[in-house]
Amino acid sequence: MGDAKVIPFDDDRDRSRGSAGRPKPRQARARRGGNGDPEGGSLVPLLHQADGSEGLGAPGGPETGDGAPAASGVWEQRAARGLAFLRRRLTGEYEVDEFGYDAELTDQVLMSMLRPVFEKYFRVEVRGVENIPTEGGALVVANHSGTLPLDGLMLQVAVHDHHPAGRSLRLLAADLVFLLPVVSQLARKAGHTLACSEDAARLLGRGEVVGVMPEGFKGIGKPFADRYRLQRFGRGGFVSTALRSGAPIVPCSIVGAEEIYPMIGNSRTLARLCGFPYFPLTPTFPWLGPLGAVPLPTKWTIQFGEPIRTDGYAPEAADDPMLMFNLTDQVRETIQHTLYKLLVGRRSVFF
Repeated sequence: MGDAKVIPFDDDRDRSRGSAGRPKPRQARARRGGNGDPEGGSLVPLLHQADGSEGLGAPGGPETGDGAPAASGVWEQRAARGLAFLRRRLTGEYEVDEFGYDAELTDQVLMSMLRPVFEKYFRVEVRGVENIPTEGGALVVANHSGTLPLDGLMLQVAVHDHHPAGRSLRLLAADLVFLLPVVSQLARKAGHTLACSEDAARLLGRGEVVGVMPEGFKGIGKPFADRYRLQRFGRGGFVSTALRSGAPIVPCSIVGAEEIYPMIGNSRTLARLCGFPYFPLTPTFPWLGPLGAVPLPTKWTIQFGEPIRTDGYAPEAADDPMLMFNLTDQVRETIQHTLYKLLVGRRSVFF
């Protein structure tokens, strides 16, 4: 394996080194309104005619002679919103939290870029997302696969777009993510943070939905022959965090990611040279060059299971190793059993 340094989720050692690299929160100058748009986001007021009726471009406004709605005002409003967004980015009038999460950039840019991949390329079917609470903290625990962590990004879109309350998922990632140029900045902007107990506890304490994939590199870098066989879930650090915060644990099973990059080999020499935990060899990569990095268009299903409540346990229960083992095993078995059920009902890898 390579020399990439992985921070275990359940490591309780001092994380002052990781916290030192966290961006400081930017002073908020643009606040969100009741409809979710920042103030000033919609700079073009509805055009009113002299008699008080709505003018062109207003919702429910007049139509053209051929019956088609007038679109010029709509495009003007969209252009104005886009220019207002650019102005806020250039002047710094936007808000980030203490972890570097930029909600406006995520909603308007990052989700817009990922959504076509989610809806058109992988055609993801989402089930049971209502099992995530509409408010308060929750810990979503999912399987990890696919050679590259596209499953985490698709999971984030699933919660953002399909949850009835429109909640945002804050993913916990290995420190390798935050050592890569560009990727580290985008990860912070999208709401991801280090996979450590301290950060997870702070997010859950603030009522956030936190996502964790306990298999880590063992899951995402496993051979294709071991697809949909869950790897070890560590020492149960995520269970300890959930018990201390009283947040429910929501098991999540993802089918379809295993086949996007069928990993038939692992070049340990190249992995060491690149500083990666593994260097995948697939039927197309690296033989076809950049074209081999295009994932196969598999059909995905993401299913959220019923939450496992933890608020009935005393806070000191987080120090009970037997309870942690039993809850970890319960979550793992729930995800594995659901994976088998989804695979049995799947018609095809691609349809």
